[in-house]
Amino acid sequence: QVQLAESGGGLVQAGGSLRLSCAASGRTFGPYAMGWFRQAPGKEREFVAGISWGDGARSYADSVKARFTISRDNVKNTVYLQMNSLKPEDTAVYYCAAAKGAGPLVAGTQIDYWGQGTQVTVSS
Repeated sequence: QVQLAESGGGLVQAGGSLRLSCAASGRTFGPYAMGWFRQAPGKEREFVAGISWGDGARSYADSVKARFTISRDNVKNTVYLQMNSLKPEDTAVYYCAAAKGAGPLVAGTQIDYWGQGTQVTVSS
């Protein structure tokens, strides 16, 4: 089993930045592709960004490209999501996700482990 714990959410004004972190514990020896999803009120959970295990290949939803950056530290078993130029429509609960295998982790990837989520609220 792998446990995922997100942190770094909060309230920020439009145009601001936040960095989310996701620490993995348990059976963390890889490979695991990692990623972030989000769910806004009344909407389905959607893919935000993913990163592969070995080569660190990244993928992003069109809505966040050029604004968000995903990265990982395999030594610390941590994945990050740097969010810049935030918009009110980015408001959601953000979930960390892990998928067995090297990746890539994209919108249709089967997710094996989920974090509990962290709230991000962007005010206009």
